[in-house]
Amino acid sequence: MAETARYLLGLDAGNTVIKAVLFDADGRQLAARALDGRSVSPAPGRVERDMDELWANAGEVIRACIAEAGIAPEDIAAVGCAGHGNGLYIVDGDGASVIGIQSLDTRASDMAAELSAKAGEALFDLCLQKPWPSQTPMLLAWIKRHAPELYARAATVLLCKDVINFRLTGERTSDVSDMSGCGLVQMPDGVYDDRLMSLYGLDDAVGMLPRLIDPTGIAGHVTEDAARTTGLAPGTPVIGGFFDVIASALGSGVVHAGQASLIVGTWSINQVVSETPITSDDVFMVAGFGPGRFMNIESSATSAANLEWYVREFVERGGHHDDPFGQCSARIAEVTPDAGDPIYLPFLYGSRLGSDFRAGLYGLGGWHGEGHVLRAIYEGVMFEHRRHVGVLRAAGLVVSSATLSGGGTRSPVWPQMFADGLGLPVTVAESQETGALGAAIGAAVAAGLHPDLESAVAAMTRTKSRLAPDPDMQAHYDARYHRFTAIRDAMRPLWAEDARKAQA
Repeated sequence: MAETARYLLGLDAGNTVIKAVLFDADGRQLAARALDGRSVSPAPGRVERDMDELWANAGEVIRACIAEAGIAPEDIAAVGCAGHGNGLYIVDGDGASVIGIQSLDTRASDMAAELSAKAGEALFDLCLQKPWPSQTPMLLAWIKRHAPELYARAATVLLCKDVINFRLTGERTSDVSDMSGCGLVQMPDGVYDDRLMSLYGLDDAVGMLPRLIDPTGIAGHVTEDAARTTGLAPGTPVIGGFFDVIASALGSGVVHAGQASLIVGTWSINQVVSETPITSDDVFMVAGFGPGRFMNIESSATSAANLEWYVREFVERGGHHDDPFGQCSARIAEVTPDAGDPIYLPFLYGSRLGSDFRAGLYGLGGWHGEGHVLRAIYEGVMFEHRRHVGVLRAAGLVVSSATLSGGGTRSPVWPQMFADGLGLPVTVAESQETGALGAAIGAAVAAGLHPDLESAVAAMTRTKSRLAPDPDMQAHYDARYHRFTAIRDAMRPLWAEDARKAQA
């Protein structure tokens, strides 16, 4: 690498889009490219992707990003990648893809419930997490039971961003943030543990676990083959990388104990940094990202995925709008909030409270229009974030303010709704690519451009706006939240009955 190399490449691999973003050492964005991937659903509850397509897309966006920035590849000091947590990506002994399962997959629901009843407490004592359907070890256990021919080919278990790192470097690695986020390491030490694998029924899979490193550790260097695919310079350092929710927190400016990060993306991510992990089994998961660095996380697929569904199915149909999300914001702006507005339950993909939960609009009248429906969707998403924040508070974490990031922050109305509905001062991060920026922050530390994560975050992140809650709207949302929870609870036995009928 050139001695003057001062650029960082951050990659963000989600369930749908792969992004490549180039930053300087101050976190200023020089160029960005993104490409949608294709998911397939071979059966209900199953969500898979082609890992070769993921790598091809990564190569395309990296090459295009470098070209857009107009810099020499040798001027890139290091590469960092963040990726969606959990799911399951398996490669064989030759490095060929076996199967790629995304974190929206629920095929292991029955097995997760079975194992949770049998060994949930013992698992929690070791990894601070109980079994759940999209969890990496549960999906691997499902493959072992239901697809033994795939299991027999499995050599290495990777997570999403690890696939890209593997293709970049040839090294089979993962980092402690991703592996703790999927319940595959003992906490708080962040190390592999044979007892965990035994409880999952995966004693024979210990050898499938990749080499474990710190997020800012060097996983390897760009190979000649990867350089030809991506346009990167051979030998460029590639770091271990991050579980994407942690990368997004770093990219939004959250790194110190007590700071809260709320990500309004496909998933509802609500997380608070601490020096020691919370040990409440009400909290969804705890991920470690370095000595004395823990992220206590409450999350579910109940956030902007609801708006994305609405836009895809109703707004974009027929190509009616060049700016579909702007159209949604415009419709909401036409509506004056009222206590009698409809309520939306944002459970298109189930809930942390039950995989049988379903979305729905309640209290809809003939006098309501599209703006009322959209406002209900925005509000319902915010209410589930509010519920998650309540769980974190009940576990003993102090949440006095929050930094907001994710696609939802592009809305001119949603951030203020969060401030009002949560009753919290809200800071909106300047960067729209906080996941890629967080990965680049880790790369900057590894390259020696900043001494540690705290320094790198301070130098490379900025604030777009600060919003205070409106007391009048707080009272409005408090009353609406009470109604939201009452409708949700009233529907629970009906959802359970539907689930039983479906299984009969």
